Amino acid sequence: MPGPMDETTILSRLEATIAARRAGASGPDASYVARLHAKGRGKIAQKVGEEATEVVIAALTGSPEALVGEAADLLFHLLVLMGDCGVSLEQVTAELERREGTSGIAEKASRSS
Repeated sequence: MPGPMDETTILSRLEATIAARRAGASGPDASYVARLHAKGRGKIAQKVGEEATEVVIAALTGSPEALVGEAADLLFHLLVLMGDCGVSLEQVTAELERREGTSGIAEKASRSS
């Protein structure tokens, strides 16, 4: 039985797939990503908000399986939004690494100054 997949690898592959579909030459009807991208950043951001709300609802009322599904939807749509904004998963990973070992309270205070 294969071991657990490396989360960074699957997210990196998903990021690449999203980029390819966003830039696809087949037009906005070629994929969900292309259609969403064609509707603009506002619509993409709205989808992230909707998915975040669904994550909260699943966490409070749903099963662990429901939360897993909603969390996957949120990560997917967040990667779509990040790509549209020109922000890479590598940049976010670097920021998380920068914050590693820092108290959340201290990190938040450093942004307030």
